[in-house]
Amino acid sequence: MLSLVNYASSDDENDSKNEESAPHKTEDVPNPEKPSDDSEFSVKKQLQICAAPLVIPTGSEECARYVDPSASEVLFNPKYDELFAPMVGPENPFKTQQMQAERNILSGYVEPAHISEFQFENQRRTFNSYGYALDPTIGETTDPNKVVGSSQLAEESKGKTVFESTKLRPLDKRKRKKNNDPSDIDGFLGPWGGYENEQRVVKPSEEEAAELEELVSKKNKRGKIVEENPIEEKTTLHIKDAVDYQGRSFLHAPQDVGVNLRSDSPPEKCFLPKAHIHTWSGHTKGIAAVRWFPRTAHLLLSASMDCRIKLWEVYNERRLIRTYFGHRQAVRDINFNNSGKAFLSAAYDRYIKMWDTETGQVMSRFTSRKIPYCVKFHPDKNKQNLFVAGTSDKKILCWDIRSGDIVQEYDRHLGAVNTITFVDENRRFVTTSDDKSLRVWEWDIPVDMKYIADPTMHSMPAVTLAPNGKWLACQSMDNKIVIFSALNRFKMNRKKTFTGHMVAGYACSLDFSPDMSYLVSGDADGKCYIWDWKTTKLFKKWKAHDNVCISALWHPHEPSKVVTAGWDGVIKYWD
Repeated sequence: MLSLVNYASSDDENDSKNEESAPHKTEDVPNPEKPSDDSEFSVKKQLQICAAPLVIPTGSEECARYVDPSASEVLFNPKYDELFAPMVGPENPFKTQQMQAERNILSGYVEPAHISEFQFENQRRTFNSYGYALDPTIGETTDPNKVVGSSQLAEESKGKTVFESTKLRPLDKRKRKKNNDPSDIDGFLGPWGGYENEQRVVKPSEEEAAELEELVSKKNKRGKIVEENPIEEKTTLHIKDAVDYQGRSFLHAPQDVGVNLRSDSPPEKCFLPKAHIHTWSGHTKGIAAVRWFPRTAHLLLSASMDCRIKLWEVYNERRLIRTYFGHRQAVRDINFNNSGKAFLSAAYDRYIKMWDTETGQVMSRFTSRKIPYCVKFHPDKNKQNLFVAGTSDKKILCWDIRSGDIVQEYDRHLGAVNTITFVDENRRFVTTSDDKSLRVWEWDIPVDMKYIADPTMHSMPAVTLAPNGKWLACQSMDNKIVIFSALNRFKMNRKKTFTGHMVAGYACSLDFSPDMSYLVSGDADGKCYIWDWKTTKLFKKWKAHDNVCISALWHPHEPSKVVTAGWDGVIKYWD
């Protein structure tokens, strides 16, 4: 902002001295040597003063966020002024006048008419039913009985509308019992009088009620689900402090362990583990699945048949951090989201629950009344509100955690769905099933784009994607690990088949070393096997558990550390 300020000099000599000392003279200031007509204002000076720049206060109208008219989803809560603000930006110079006109429907602009909703609906239904209606353009000078449509039908029915029809319906012909005399205290019926010869449903007798109860109980035994009271969902924190001296929770990765846990690059070379260095025990029954914390892998999540989920430390004291309890039956699968702040658990009680990793609270519950065998968040950043689950009724269901609704259903398998694996930069996913087939799906298209089935193929209840995203390693039920290409053709690589272990019908999960040198898997005897990826040669096997070794995971940042979990209820760490 600029302002002009006038300063009048009281002393002519001072002004003349200032002018002599000034390096430049301006035309705006008159010369004191030359007399002027207005001698009183001739010595005035004009100075320009620059005020402080204009600062827009936070929260004013000029800071409003504008909503794109073509946006299908708004990620903030806009105010009325923001939602109904005018469109921002230059106008399209190529739009015609008709295209620039304001519209409130697709074909143009509709103005409100002075007609009641009942009359409008009356005439519309009359036209649809009888073929005529009153002309809406009638005025003072035109015929008020003018109709649109068939005038002959209008004359025959005397212009009656659908609400003026006097024909009796079949049920209207029944005779009612009438007694509207209020003085008759005992016989007064009023509007409650029924029809003559009417049969009313009465309360069943005790014998009939007992028969009905027997029928209902038999139906429930046939597999009808009886509504159960919700189980108490609780969590236990096993460490003394949930946060450290800097206020960071246990989700924050440690930095003093000698390994950069936030690195995106794998170890340069991996080695075979040689010794057992730690055992995590706390589950009372067998373990079904274990998962690393995303990216850093400084925590380990385990799901067990004792209906509990536990979170363990991998470094420092390797303590049990938290126990999550909220399922009636054994937990089958678990999966973290990208940030690790939430995870999903799928159990045999037919429920999928989403937990807050830090607080242990259940944030959402999902069920399709079928057993979910596998569950997985969509790996994309902008699709973290979606997850898919393979169920016992041969379907893959996609839920939106924001609404709690099923938004997509993939129903092509002929058996229970066991695994879901995202490939091709998360644009596709691969599923395996008890129908001994492998199907490839485009995301959000409920028809499989690739169907792989062969008479020699067996069911594959565990599938792992290679770190480079090019291969799928599948645990086959004929005691082999088969490899499929994860790009384009999804063809089986018959030259790469890993044998020597005995899975005996168990879904033993497998894993790659971070540098893709080795492949590790458990087996039904409790042994852990490690093969060379290039030659498929068996390098090492050892007895890891007393019962089935259901899971084996290689640490993504450590060159030689492997975690195994078994049905003996313990998790072991090898280096």
